[in-house]
Amino acid sequence: MALAGFLKSLFFVASPWIALLASLVLAILNALVKPFLMILSLPITVVTLGLFSIVINGLMLQLTAALVGQDFRFSSFGASMLVAVLMSLCNTIISNYVGHGNTD
Repeated sequence: MALAGFLKSLFFVASPWIALLASLVLAILNALVKPFLMILSLPITVVTLGLFSIVINGLMLQLTAALVGQDFRFSSFGASMLVAVLMSLCNTIISNYVGHGNTD
């Protein structure tokens, strides 16, 4: 939802409830469909040193948009890949700083 506010020209989310629905759909797709896509694309992922996984993440976001409907959409496939990269960066930053107790 925060990314949609910053990138208004790239993708649209109608409401926080739609964002919640989209995150649920994306989680289900990542659990059920993404492993098969990763296995099928393993050769090209190895050749591109893992960069093809960005394309797969963009594809997962496009599939999510198709399932959720017009309340969650991207302006292009490139926009979904950019959002996938930004979501990965945000996830990495949050994962590194949240949940780690101070061991001092």
